[in-house]
Amino acid sequence: MSGDLPQYVYVQVADQVEAEIRSGDLPVGARLPNERDMGAQYGVAPGTARRAVAELRERGLVMTLPNKGTFVVAPRG
Repeated sequence: MSGDLPQYVYVQVADQVEAEIRSGDLPVGARLPNERDMGAQYGVAPGTARRAVAELRERGLVMTLPNKGTFVVAPRG
């Protein structure tokens, strides 16, 4: 990533998850790990994982159902 513009870690995590969604590694309907597990998986704090999930929601790639979890939806475009 040398030469890239600096960006927030949560955006980097969201970009990584988005790549997994678009490649099919995380198919439509797949449940994302909870914040603690996601943080451990990507080497970030749970709060950073939470911000990454919020970013993915804004991108229209996931939806969160209270008390159920966060799930991959069909990407726009």
